[in-house]
Amino acid sequence: MKKILKNNFFYKTIKNYRVGRKINIDPINLQTVKMSKKEVHKKVLRTDVINFLLSQLSRKTTYLEIGVRNPDDNYNHINANKKHSVDPGIEFDENPVDFKMTSDDFFTKLNNNKVLSKNIKFDIIFIDGLHIAEQVDRDIINSLKYIKDDGFIVLHDCNPPTEWHARENYSYKHTPASGYWNGTTWKAFLKWRSNCLVKSCCIDSDWGIGVLSKTQLIGQIIKPPVNLFYEFNTLDKNRKEHLNLIQFDEFKKMVISSSTTK
Repeated sequence: MKKILKNNFFYKTIKNYRVGRKINIDPINLQTVKMSKKEVHKKVLRTDVINFLLSQLSRKTTYLEIGVRNPDDNYNHINANKKHSVDPGIEFDENPVDFKMTSDDFFTKLNNNKVLSKNIKFDIIFIDGLHIAEQVDRDIINSLKYIKDDGFIVLHDCNPPTEWHARENYSYKHTPASGYWNGTTWKAFLKWRSNCLVKSCCIDSDWGIGVLSKTQLIGQIIKPPVNLFYEFNTLDKNRKEHLNLIQFDEFKKMVISSSTTK
């Protein structure tokens, strides 16, 4: 009996090894790993984009960050005169933020004058909370009420390299993307790309840094319907046009040019 069990264990081990090796050398897996590494090594970060935008505003600035997690990742490096932070503390136990709540709760309290002031206007609101399209869309809608006319809404994770990065379930990491996760933020951003209320673009770095503005000329809207069912393969074939995907240097020139023409 022991011999049979031993043989079964041996054959299962060999089988698992062969299956694992087959997955590791699969072209889709290898390409996804390669694209993850490429994205990680891009030099321009969301912090750089936000600080550049703040530097273009010749006044005292006010900044709001939604979804902070560890403040050392971004928040602590932002150069604004006044800063406010919102995070329920699900992913970071210490959660050293101003408002320990969800963004929905924060905006509800803000609307009811229970936090800060309902008359407050921010120069930049950075959205990096729950990376699910429905939530991101609500965060954009709420942020537009509290952004200055010449201010910006900045979003993280708008340009997922593969469908594995764009999965809905963050917890499931047995994919070619491993622990890298952008969620479905891109769907919310794409929806607003065809909204005449904003101008928009996406900087091709740090997993896609989306930027929305009411007045700054940073990109023309796309006419709907575009990718009507939000299929990833359609995004992948048309991401430059659909996301208005540009380099940071090009973005800086547009912002400076837009500011000087006003």
